[in-house]
Amino acid sequence: MGGREEVVVSSSGSGSGMLLPHTMLSRFRLRPSKKVARSKRMKPFSGKKKARNPGSPTEMSVEPWAGTQEQAAAAAEDARGTSHEQQQEQEQQQEQEQRPDKLCLDSFWTEVETIRQGSGYAELDCARRDSRQSEEGEQEEQWLADAGLSNLISEDSQDVDDAVLLSTLTRTQAEAVQRRVESYTLSLRKRNKPAPRDVRDVFDPPINQTLLPEQQPSDELSQGSMASVAKTPLSVVTPEHQRGAIKEEFFITDVAYCEQAVIFLKQAKLVQNNSQRRKEDGTLPRVVCPKCRLGVTRIQDLSHADMKKVRQLALIDMTALCDLLELEVKRHKTGKRKIPESSLFGVPLATLLENDQKIKANTSTPLFLQALLSFLEKKGLDSEGILRVPGSQSRIKLLQQNLETNFYSGNVSWDEVSPNDAAALLKKFIRELPAPLLTAEYLNTFSAVRDITELKQKLHMLNLLILLLPEPNRSTLKALLEFLSKVVSREKRNRMNLWAVATIMAPNLFLHKAVPSRLTDGAGKGQAEKAADVMRLLIRYQDLLWTIPNFLMSQVRRLNENSNRRYQFYDRRIKNLLRKIHTDSREKPTKNNSDLCRTVKIQMGDVVSSTMEYQLSINSRASDLLTQFQRQSLRSPDNGKGKMRRNGSVTHPDCALYEVGGNIGEHCLDPDTHLLDLFNSNSSGEWVIKLRANAGRGGL
Repeated sequence: MGGREEVVVSSSGSGSGMLLPHTMLSRFRLRPSKKVARSKRMKPFSGKKKARNPGSPTEMSVEPWAGTQEQAAAAAEDARGTSHEQQQEQEQQQEQEQRPDKLCLDSFWTEVETIRQGSGYAELDCARRDSRQSEEGEQEEQWLADAGLSNLISEDSQDVDDAVLLSTLTRTQAEAVQRRVESYTLSLRKRNKPAPRDVRDVFDPPINQTLLPEQQPSDELSQGSMASVAKTPLSVVTPEHQRGAIKEEFFITDVAYCEQAVIFLKQAKLVQNNSQRRKEDGTLPRVVCPKCRLGVTRIQDLSHADMKKVRQLALIDMTALCDLLELEVKRHKTGKRKIPESSLFGVPLATLLENDQKIKANTSTPLFLQALLSFLEKKGLDSEGILRVPGSQSRIKLLQQNLETNFYSGNVSWDEVSPNDAAALLKKFIRELPAPLLTAEYLNTFSAVRDITELKQKLHMLNLLILLLPEPNRSTLKALLEFLSKVVSREKRNRMNLWAVATIMAPNLFLHKAVPSRLTDGAGKGQAEKAADVMRLLIRYQDLLWTIPNFLMSQVRRLNENSNRRYQFYDRRIKNLLRKIHTDSREKPTKNNSDLCRTVKIQMGDVVSSTMEYQLSINSRASDLLTQFQRQSLRSPDNGKGKMRRNGSVTHPDCALYEVGGNIGEHCLDPDTHLLDLFNSNSSGEWVIKLRANAGRGGL
């Protein structure tokens, strides 16, 4: 990565992301050696300097200081020895981070063999017969339904609906939708069935121009954001003078990932023609995600209705990205399978959560998994070889039977349980889910991420795939990854680094009896290393992957705005009049921003208990408003002298500021959200202070 480009990108977002050149050379202060006997054995100093190796990051030229030649030679020898030891240690640590060692690779194939020999894989052929690829045309039809665009192939659909849906898409996203509609139409013709609509009727440019004149085209992206992406260098190209520096990547989310891929592919061709690309060394950089003025939006911050729209748009962007990267990914369907009479193992996640929520409301991960991970965090994090060392099969079987029978009655004692047995049971629980944790639809897409070269595009794809997972699967995966991250953090005690954990867990997530997988095609080192690399990215960058990109948030807002303005489409004169009124009203709030005062509702439970006034300024943030609310809450409403309530019933540390209505359903705001920018983005929305929706949840 070039330092000049990094400064340009960081200045647009973070402001403190500038990298300064570093040197890997260690400094030594030479002192006379106190070991006289050793200095006598030294060869007389010849006065010749040892030739330097300019390629070594640690070797240095040592000049003898004033004193006897023997002492200077002994000191120089000590310095070279110390430098050589540091170099060896540094190279060994870097090599461990770059690629898995032989033990990790052996553990990978041992885990694969264990999975294949498991009891559930006796019915492997039958399960794979139940899992089938969709017929020609069926894939496209299901894809359009999942993307919320099934009306494009229905006979009774209106052009107005198409315009509302397609107006939010970028050019590359719209092209991906058009390819699916064309493929569906072609499959109908092959089966001698008339197509319900002509694709030219769906993607005719006049639709967007005549029905949505007030909507700015989505592919006209911010020039500043596009410039930042264009100036961001490819991660595989690093100037020679920065090869030894800590790598840093900027993660831009203001521009659609598929549009960024178009720019990256052009850059890659340019680099390939002008210079030689170096092979990626495998070390994971520090990823910097510049925060926009509207803050960061996490998955749990949006309402279910808005998250449904996020998933639809994420599917379109992911498909467009796959098309650009030429990733052929086909979705699978899992046939109906008989659910065992078990209460824990082999039970669908949705069923397990539904039963657990009757015991503990709002829980987002299965109670059994919470108990198992809690035990492993207390007793297993410092256990050497945790997850890799197999437990006793007989003890694991007895432990599973005990949990199946007594877990919900509370008669399970974890005191005598071995951490290795519990870790083996954790992996077995994941493997024996009737459908993959990563879902049958997207399991092969997760596996295909290993074939992507560019690190940013890998993270883009994983981010979109996480958004596409059903909520029970996504919450369970997050709880698992948080535990694995804690295991890696205790590497010095448990001897399990990131590669070791990734190679052990990759087969358990990416290999499932119900879905054919190319993960283990050929018992080569490359297959295991690529599969573990995807698992490694999930563990290391999980916090980043569980956020909603800014471009998706913007598209959701535009989609809501277009849906709210549909009545304007039916009469051109009324539409133009309302458009003028809407434009005028949108311009009014920005005239006197310094005098803006917002009324904030305070909601306790389901009832709005009171309101408060808040004066907006250019520097006002959500955290400032919450601080003012806390100060007012600490004062007794009956006593104006500032008496504080001692029972703490008024203060709510789990309170958050929500944006409700307008062009969003419900949005829990980041504390760093600039309120004036939020007001300009959604002037018709209300602001409500209330308890977080997931305050009582564990996991997410």
